[in-house]
Amino acid sequence: MSSQFDLPIRKALPTSVARTIYGIISGWRRVFVSSALASCLSSAATAQGVDVSERLAPTSPVELARYLVVGDVVFIRVSALPFKKVASATQSWTNHVGVVISVSGAEPLIGESTFPFSRATPLSRFVARSESGRIEVRRLNVPLSTQQQVAIFQAAQKRMGIFYDTGFSLQSKREFCSRYVREVLSEATGIEIGEVENFSALLTRNPKVDLVFWRVWFFGNIPWQRETVTPASLLQSSNLHSVFVGDLNTKAHSESVHEAQVTL
Repeated sequence: MSSQFDLPIRKALPTSVARTIYGIISGWRRVFVSSALASCLSSAATAQGVDVSERLAPTSPVELARYLVVGDVVFIRVSALPFKKVASATQSWTNHVGVVISVSGAEPLIGESTFPFSRATPLSRFVARSESGRIEVRRLNVPLSTQQQVAIFQAAQKRMGIFYDTGFSLQSKREFCSRYVREVLSEATGIEIGEVENFSALLTRNPKVDLVFWRVWFFGNIPWQRETVTPASLLQSSNLHSVFVGDLNTKAHSESVHEAQVTL
């Protein structure tokens, strides 16, 4: 099919060159239409609660951000030694977790308890702390109402600025990551995720656990009966299902953000 844009090209250029240019332009049109259609289908699927991982493979926090909803639980793996020991003790890849508390800004905000205190962190910065950009997003099995999403934000705000609990105690006045996420969702939705267990059950379940490290961590006396909850137990919760598992290109995203800031 010809258009008003095709005729000048055909008159001014040799036939072979005109055909080549016309082919390139037609190819661009097909790519544009296909991308637009795929975007519409993905948005519709997300609105219906369809797992993101079944339909697409986001390669950056920017792409993933479009599909997150308030209440999504985001798991990462940080490189600090104590957190690596947590992952090893729980026989899991993940050692840190946060919860999406807002998607109304430039990018989703992740509520988290981290050192030195609990805070809201943009998704890109949260994911950038994960080794190799590894991330898993899990979602509550029951869709949340608008009121419940608002309640999640409010529950998270109540816990902002609380100092991090290096003793990982559920009875402490401080917070730690898995406790923070568990309490925010429980208070806002009535749904509990994760398993409460004491250090005796946690550390004796894994025969390869580094007890020397934990004795040093607790100044020579492991609190065996202290109750806690771990990122691994949240990851395994039957009240959640996975919507994304993968590695995000956090370096490329960080560079693009830096370039945008420089341009502005």
